[in-house]
Amino acid sequence: MPLLIQLVVLLGAAVIMVPLFRRLKLGAVLGYLAAGAIVGPWGLAVVAPVEGLSHLGEFGVVLLFFVIGLELHPKRLWLMRRDIFGLGGGQMLLTMLPLFAAAWWAGFTSTVAVLVAVALAFSSTAFALQLLAEQNQLNTRHGRSAFAILLFQDLAVIPLLAVTPVLAGGETMPGGYQAVLLALKSLGLVALIVLLGRYLLRYALRFVAGSGVTEVFTAMSLLTVAITAMISEAAGLSMAMGGFMAGVLLADSEFRHAVEGDLNPFKGLLLGLFFMSVGMSVNLGLVVDQAGLILALSVGLILLKGGILMGLLRYAGIEHSGAARGAAALSQGGEFAFVLFGAMAAAGLLGSERLELLVAVVIVSMILTPLLSALVSRSLARQPATSRRDYDRPDEDEPRVIIAGFGRFGQIIARILRARGIPFTALELNPDQVDLAKRFGTKVHYGDPTRLELLRAARADRAKVFVLAVDDVDASLKSARVLREYFPNLTIFARARNRAHAYQLMELGITRIYREMYFSSIEITRGVLRELGYSGTQTDRMIRQFQEQDEKQLYAGFGRHHDLEKLIELSQETSKELETLLRQDLPGEKD
Repeated sequence: MPLLIQLVVLLGAAVIMVPLFRRLKLGAVLGYLAAGAIVGPWGLAVVAPVEGLSHLGEFGVVLLFFVIGLELHPKRLWLMRRDIFGLGGGQMLLTMLPLFAAAWWAGFTSTVAVLVAVALAFSSTAFALQLLAEQNQLNTRHGRSAFAILLFQDLAVIPLLAVTPVLAGGETMPGGYQAVLLALKSLGLVALIVLLGRYLLRYALRFVAGSGVTEVFTAMSLLTVAITAMISEAAGLSMAMGGFMAGVLLADSEFRHAVEGDLNPFKGLLLGLFFMSVGMSVNLGLVVDQAGLILALSVGLILLKGGILMGLLRYAGIEHSGAARGAAALSQGGEFAFVLFGAMAAAGLLGSERLELLVAVVIVSMILTPLLSALVSRSLARQPATSRRDYDRPDEDEPRVIIAGFGRFGQIIARILRARGIPFTALELNPDQVDLAKRFGTKVHYGDPTRLELLRAARADRAKVFVLAVDDVDASLKSARVLREYFPNLTIFARARNRAHAYQLMELGITRIYREMYFSSIEITRGVLRELGYSGTQTDRMIRQFQEQDEKQLYAGFGRHHDLEKLIELSQETSKELETLLRQDLPGEKD
């Protein structure tokens, strides 16, 4: 079957199954798995496993790590070091010991038992992080701890991949000279990623952003992830680790939100392909024939890993509900098991029957995890889910204010907020303006505030106030429409170029509108009146009366602002009222 038709079938199955499973509150992950199993070779056999699709799915995992890296500043990552090595190392060791004992008791040799224990100790990064993200738990204490454990597992892949040929094929360990060269090569390529990200990547992104072509900037974002993943793989690290490192390096850059907004749709779709490829690989015939054994082993694996994780997270100070959620998310087998099982089979250490059984156990554990996570979340729905540490406190990542447009209007607002110490996120489409603001010490993020993906990446759903200070009228109105539709609870303060622009904003439901030159004109008028000899009391009264009448005219004209004749009539009436008010001196006023 042609690749295009297979893609159509896969996408069609996903479009049907994912919304269905979300409606049943079982999560999108399980929907993708079911879609893959149904159309795969062990289901309806409509689609055969295609290597290219699985590689695309793996790139989705890389993008997931990259986006997570964007969320973690180096300072925050440093604060997580104890969880990474303490919880992560403890989980691997404590899980491997009972798994080794069980494998050895089942008749495996000691070498094979070690490899099986190592393989089953890993969790699925894609599954766990997607589950936590779906339930908005990534920024909780247990979510951060779960990510730390997964990060350690990914780091542990490096030495394990080095010793696997030795354990599986009887090869000798490399000599000291070769080992040192291998280590230096890995460190050198990691350093290359850091140097590229710190000294070249920002300039490249700024150059591409200057073109004003959105698609090219998206292509540059994808190219960034692909190159870092390739370098990481060449260094002996996983591609996901390369994506994560690139994300961390860009976490403090002005392009962070724009890159995240561009890559999020790709990440979601490619992760969906990854989950469907996993579902397609389930040998349903074997599962049916040995359903009892596979289910028992899968449940046993989940209970063992879940119990160990629960104990570790509780020991780390996480409350019962958070520990249960974190343990449920990480209790399945992981993708690394497939790689290691394949290497063992190739070395003749694992027969085909046992290979298919172990693969089925890992996949079934993946399938059961979303169900377990949903059950745990429902049972703990009334209990608090968060317990924060210093790296979980709201900081500049979760600002109370977002300023869209950093020209002469938005800068004034930003200066006052910064002087007061109020965190804000500034968005600006002009890369030259972004660079200029940076030279003056203000961090401004590049991006188009009319794009929903960027607004979500900038955490508009968590902000309290949105200042719409965009200079272009069309862009201002487009951004206002997106904000009103997708963030209805967000308070919007909007800049208007003129009265017509103000009316257009009012039509969109925005009432806190400030005309661009209005207040500066008022202040100039105040100075002119004082220079002409009017007293401060008289000047203040005239200015106040004018503002009251002008505001009255503005809101009275709304609803008939499309009728020029009615607006002219209203303006004439207001002008006469204003003349009457301003030409009378009140008792007590002196020239």
